[in-house]
Amino acid sequence: MLVGGRVQGVGFRAFAARTAAQFDLVGGVRNLDDGRVELDVEGKRTVIEAFVHALKTGPPTARVTKMETEWSAATGRYSNFSIWY
Repeated sequence: MLVGGRVQGVGFRAFAARTAAQFDLVGGVRNLDDGRVELDVEGKRTVIEAFVHALKTGPPTARVTKMETEWSAATGRYSNFSIWY
């Protein structure tokens, strides 16, 4: 998933990690050089859909203007949700 807008330097990755933990999702989030944030998330589709909805709001100082989501089968490679650097 790619998220664009004002999503870097506003606590978006920490928000995503906290929210993923609340939804019991696994995967990770990282900033991209082009100003977007990339997420790789695994869990039940209905739960991920609720997570995506929460990300659209984001933390108070963020402004999400674009989200690109690609659905695929879970790989099982994650055991928790991490912030990647």
